[in-house]
Amino acid sequence: MSALEPAADPAAALDALQCALSDPTVRDLAWLLLSPSLLRAQPPAGELADPFETPDEAAATVAWLLRLDRDASPLRQAIASTPIARLGRYAECLLGFFLQHGPAARLVAANVALRLAGRTIGECDFLVEAASGRRLHWELAVKCYLHAGGERAELADYVGPNLQDRFDLKLAHLLGHQLRLSARDEFAALGHVGPWQAQMFVKGWLFYRWHDVPPMPLAVDAAHHRGFWVTRSEWAAFCAIRPGARWVVLPRLAWLAPRPEIANADIDAAGLSQPGTLAERLAQQSGPTMVAAFEQKSTPQGHWHEAARGFVVPDSWPEQARAFALSLA
Repeated sequence: MSALEPAADPAAALDALQCALSDPTVRDLAWLLLSPSLLRAQPPAGELADPFETPDEAAATVAWLLRLDRDASPLRQAIASTPIARLGRYAECLLGFFLQHGPAARLVAANVALRLAGRTIGECDFLVEAASGRRLHWELAVKCYLHAGGERAELADYVGPNLQDRFDLKLAHLLGHQLRLSARDEFAALGHVGPWQAQMFVKGWLFYRWHDVPPMPLAVDAAHHRGFWVTRSEWAAFCAIRPGARWVVLPRLAWLAPRPEIANADIDAAGLSQPGTLAERLAQQSGPTMVAAFEQKSTPQGHWHEAARGFVVPDSWPEQARAFALSLA
């Protein structure tokens, strides 16, 4: 079996593929397709989407991604053709490109708005036809939530970094509204004849306070990608755990896949800095900031690879986050 075969161990297969891919946008697409879901299935309404019906489709997609990495211009042009400011919109463009050009499911329509009395009541993210003929309605969500602390095992304890989003509320909206849109009588009138099998496509990262190991809600997939969070006053103590690391701030559209390796000669150009230098930059930020730690490989090339990522938050953030987690919806 190839080292890039996705069937046996999805996490190992994704790691191997990421090592083989160099273009950041192709890496993000591979991560979106192959990374674990943040959630377990939530029956009966919360079925999970799978971009592949068969192992052959998964293997064909790996081969397709490797070819795309050698010439990523079609993907880059598709991304550049749409103004993108939000991480969710970036993920939509990536998934849409795959459904239009990849070797698996076929795109029927995207962002299908349902209106009543001139008012938009919702949009279906993707209508998809699988090779078997199944007609699928996918709702895509890419989220980064920080665990607010405490000993509960509740989705409400996972909050957005800016405290404007919460995991339990997002799941309730998916199950109670978004996934139901394609089953409404009014939807059939749009010309997209069903029935449509609604599924949720939920990817992202969950971040935990650097010295905490909280209990995990049953709804969360244990294989999810995870990172840390730390307050600004804890930053120096936290960095002492990784004495050889260099650090960089990650812009929002770099929050999906781990970043590509960086050659030793390129670390300054890539913005990798010592912890103290980064602390000066963080002091100028007003809110949570995502950062990544790069560590040098013990190889002749001495490349630097992303070893961890997480958020540095203001000292007042933990108390505010806990209050938001405990607030009524």
